[in-house]
Amino acid sequence: MNYKLSFVVFAAAAVALCSCKEKKPAQADIITERYVPQRPQAPIAMSADTETENVTWMGKPYSVTISRTPVDSMTVSDDSGQKYVDNRFHLTVKRQDGSVFTEKTFFKNSFRSYIQEPFISRGILAGIRFDEVDDAKLEFSVVVAMPEAIDDLFLPLALSIDSQGGITIRQDDDMGMLDYEDTDEL
Repeated sequence: MNYKLSFVVFAAAAVALCSCKEKKPAQADIITERYVPQRPQAPIAMSADTETENVTWMGKPYSVTISRTPVDSMTVSDDSGQKYVDNRFHLTVKRQDGSVFTEKTFFKNSFRSYIQEPFISRGILAGIRFDEVDDAKLEFSVVVAMPEAIDDLFLPLALSIDSQGGITIRQDDDMGMLDYEDTDEL
């Protein structure tokens, strides 16, 4: 019986030692979430907008109206595949009696000879804004931009309309003319 009693005491001591043993701290969970790249959403577009400004030009009152319209059939994509809708701008200059002095619709391709890649294939016509009357011309700023970084990646252009309705376009080095604080962000 001693043998059985010794065995029972030994087994009880082993159980007691195991239960008193210090537990190892739980290891951090090493399972991480699987990276799933963000899928492009539906094409992103600027809102339609119309602005009219009354100006005195050549001693007479005129109204300058610029309308921006997103064109769903004209899209570009960024590196992630996200699509953006390009815009069309309609510019109308009217005399005081309401008759049209000049009227023109602009697309990004209207400025193609003044821009280069990647703005040709991935940029949008982001803005046309009346600036001032200068040297008997109506002066406008034009912006072709990368839609995913419209404030940082853009090409400024200048558009002038002379007293005969002729339009001149050039690259714009005067960054002070650009004031697009109220332009909708994409």
